[in-house]
Amino acid sequence: MTQSLPSNLMCPRTATCTQGPELSRIVAGMWRMSEWAMSVEARVGFIERCLELGVTSFDHADIYGGYGVESLFGDALRLQPSLRARIEIITKCGIKLVSPQRAQHAIQHYDTSAAHIVNSVEQSLRQLGTDHLDVLLIHRPDPLMDFDEMAHTFEGLRQAGKVLHFGVSNFSRHQFEALNKRISLVTNQVEFSPLHTAPMFDQTFDGLQDLGVSPMIWSPLAGGRLFNGSEAHADNLRLVIKGIADELGQPFASVVFAWIMQLPSRPVPLTGTGRIEAIAVAVAGTRFTLSKADWFKILRAARGHEVA
Repeated sequence: MTQSLPSNLMCPRTATCTQGPELSRIVAGMWRMSEWAMSVEARVGFIERCLELGVTSFDHADIYGGYGVESLFGDALRLQPSLRARIEIITKCGIKLVSPQRAQHAIQHYDTSAAHIVNSVEQSLRQLGTDHLDVLLIHRPDPLMDFDEMAHTFEGLRQAGKVLHFGVSNFSRHQFEALNKRISLVTNQVEFSPLHTAPMFDQTFDGLQDLGVSPMIWSPLAGGRLFNGSEAHADNLRLVIKGIADELGQPFASVVFAWIMQLPSRPVPLTGTGRIEAIAVAVAGTRFTLSKADWFKILRAARGHEVA
């Protein structure tokens, strides 16, 4: 039987690398905030309740909510300015969407030019109502990206005090290492879950562990498909996770977060919810460790075959 969550839950903190920022071990992902139908007062309350759980890090991107989520979050900070000093803001740029908010975009495409990165940072600073970003990520690898130009642009933003740390998202191992040679990167934010295990086997996590850099993880619950998805092995995977959760007296999702965080590359998972109860369940996953047998039971169910 699943136990109720302890009332004294507090998320630990972690540095993403030796020279990287200290973040909460669970990061609150904001990409759906425009769907949460929260008043600005409710948004302030949500941030405050995250802080009560020790979740101080908030993940954004310029494009989230049709270029609107950063402003929604910024309105909360403008209403309660003291919150800014208590949180870390991560945001991303590099994708241009066709949107009423960006009428000049004729086609969806990537842009990692110096001009676009700088302009995106300025827009994010205005919308978020802050004078600096804690971490800026390039959202997707761009076939036309120039590593030297990007590194030079990052250094200029750092010297101007507008961005403290830099990273990437969805980069391959080689792409990460090519840019990291030119300027130190603090994370690679990638998709990972029991329904998407590729980063464990394509050198993404191995390469980051070798460099002492923690990945950030988006969609750790596979966008909810872990609960109701129809992928191959999904039914058995759910049964295996539920069995372990019941034996440990832990929530299903807490077991998934614990499974992810047990990797030696020290992944930092994101949530994607406006429900504080669901964030508390993620935080609960920081409080226990799975046995190796249970960890590999989940991997076996995720892959549909034994370890060879």
